Amino acid sequence: QVHLEESGGGLVRTGDSHTLSCIQSGRPFDTFTMAYFRQAPGSEREFVASVNWNGESRAYADSVKGRFTISRDNAKRSVHLQMNGLEPADTAVYTCAAKWDWSPDYEYWGQGTQVTVSS
Repeated sequence: QVHLEESGGGLVRTGDSHTLSCIQSGRPFDTFTMAYFRQAPGSEREFVASVNWNGESRAYADSVKGRFTISRDNAKRSVHLQMNGLEPADTAVYTCAAKWDWSPDYEYWGQGTQVTVSS
């Protein structure tokens, strides 16, 4: 069983930087693509960013491209989402997710962490 433990949510101000972290346990970490999704109140969950098993391939939603950076440390079984230039529109519950690198679907999800950006 794969477990994802998240940390780093909180209340920040517009323009601030903030980092979310997620630690995986249960299966070899370097077989997973890791990602962050987010869900704002009244909205569907949306993809934010992903990083493949070795960190060489990353993808971002257009809304965060150039502001957010996803990275991973396979030795520490962790993934991080560095968020810069935060805006009120970034307010959401951010959830860490994992999928086998060859799988099309994210199968494992963290509990989610709230990020609130005040104007």
